Amino acid sequence: MTDISANPLLGLLQEQALLDDLQLEEVNDEVTKSGKSAFKVIQDFGHLDKDSLLQAIANHMGAMVVDVNNQTVTPELKEIINDETAKTYQCIPVAMEDGVLNVALVDPLDPSRIDEMGYVIPYPIQMVVADPEAVENALSSVYGASGGGGSGLEIESGLADILTSMGVSSEEAAARVEISEDALDLSDDEDAAPIVKFVNLVLTQAVQDRASDIHFEPFENEYKIRYRVDGALYEMSPPPKEMAGPIASRIKIMSNLNISETRLPQDGRISVNLGGRQVDLRVSTLPTSWGESVVLRVLDRTAVTLELENLGFPPEILEFTTHAIDQPNGIFVVTGPTGCGKTTTLYSCLRRVNRPGHKLLTVEDPVEFDIEGIMQVPVNDAVKMTFAAGLRAFLRQDPDIIMVGEMRDLETSQISIQASLTGHLVLSTLHTNDAPGTVTRLTDMGVEPFLVSSTLIGVMGQRLVRTICKRCKTPFEPTEEQLNQLGVSPHDIGDKSFAFGRGCGECNDSGYRGRKGIFELLRVTDSIRALINERSPSVVLKRKAVEEGMITLRDDGLRSVFEGESTIDEILKYT
Repeated sequence: MTDISANPLLGLLQEQALLDDLQLEEVNDEVTKSGKSAFKVIQDFGHLDKDSLLQAIANHMGAMVVDVNNQTVTPELKEIINDETAKTYQCIPVAMEDGVLNVALVDPLDPSRIDEMGYVIPYPIQMVVADPEAVENALSSVYGASGGGGSGLEIESGLADILTSMGVSSEEAAARVEISEDALDLSDDEDAAPIVKFVNLVLTQAVQDRASDIHFEPFENEYKIRYRVDGALYEMSPPPKEMAGPIASRIKIMSNLNISETRLPQDGRISVNLGGRQVDLRVSTLPTSWGESVVLRVLDRTAVTLELENLGFPPEILEFTTHAIDQPNGIFVVTGPTGCGKTTTLYSCLRRVNRPGHKLLTVEDPVEFDIEGIMQVPVNDAVKMTFAAGLRAFLRQDPDIIMVGEMRDLETSQISIQASLTGHLVLSTLHTNDAPGTVTRLTDMGVEPFLVSSTLIGVMGQRLVRTICKRCKTPFEPTEEQLNQLGVSPHDIGDKSFAFGRGCGECNDSGYRGRKGIFELLRVTDSIRALINERSPSVVLKRKAVEEGMITLRDDGLRSVFEGESTIDEILKYT
């Protein structure tokens, strides 16, 4: 049977045995397919009438059912719950009785929303249960908006108008449009072309949803737009396939790329102001069988805090990192796969040591964030401005600290080592599976082991794992199979608790919201140096490092699981 526990109303009806398993599965399938609310689908199918549903919810909450159509929201009540509060929490005040405010919500089964309201409403709150449609209508008539304050609806209708102006029928346009209910601060030029408005709306929505990447993907029979949020891809409602060419051209114009060249990959950059936020977009185009695939990496400056203390390091790793970047020379490497936050970690290190007495230079591919007081040089292979070429020039610029975007070849690695041997601190990244693997990778490139052992200060491996959504976080007992996969026994976990996210509107039903880092740190001690000089394999280095106190990525991930911040599945996926 399909898991219906993610839908609070269906879970409630299952608990009260008001619907059987077949009916629940039927409703859940229709909710998933149509996007309608379970409340509406149950009535449409004739399983329960509206009054029975409302009474079931009221019994569960210990509340009473009210008819908001017969209620008057007085000016005094509107003063207590103003426009912003009503739109944010999708609620209306019903009555004030003995100093307690009765409030009806569009979704009365959202406990976190109820808890949050307690912080903004200066009276004790008593929930009452009302027809969700009637509450929405009351919101519209009393506060002049519904469904998130109006902006989402305005944008939704605007996007539908854009699609309609491109020759899509109004019914099809309405079906294709799915814009979140949160208000967006976007001012379009009324005279702008429809395609310009469409791209602006897609970009703004992506930033609103905290997307790290936006994918525009042409296929034979459809055109997909997908966002990557917290490391996972989510598909948006597809626009017409005919928009593939105009969208690619619009983005290429914005990033100063050659719109007539569709046979070769191109890279560019867009800097835009969306809703008062300065956002950089890194653009990559790729010719495919059905048109150009365009991917935008979103670099939202306001969403990144470049402070070491805010990166979630365990205390011992923060202490060592702070010590390492204060050294006069040597190499400190951060390793991990693409998108694990290596650049953010290095930028935070640079920010920490960016003092008037230090000259800092970076060579990057590309420069992701501009940091005041640091000379940042972008790689440009077309004119042979490589990492190695930049490093050679750096040594004549009298730097104190150098950051190399990636030690991806022997030449870059050798120059980095020479720089560290001549009195410079070098920060860099590598793509390896774990911290000990960095040593093996460097020697495999052709770097002499004695050079690695004499210059390397430490290697930090890191990953980004999704964190459980606080709104729908639920405790659970792991199975023996899950514990075996983690490599722990029931005796090891003792009384530690586990949790997962059921899925809710706040997290797009994923159960996750946000990400956090997990880390491992290889300190290059005398015994590790001896093993490096002997060309010992990474498994031997790892074993020795663990003996000397290294916490592995898996162990740090387990800490996050035991603290209720992430899930077993996430840790198994990334470690």
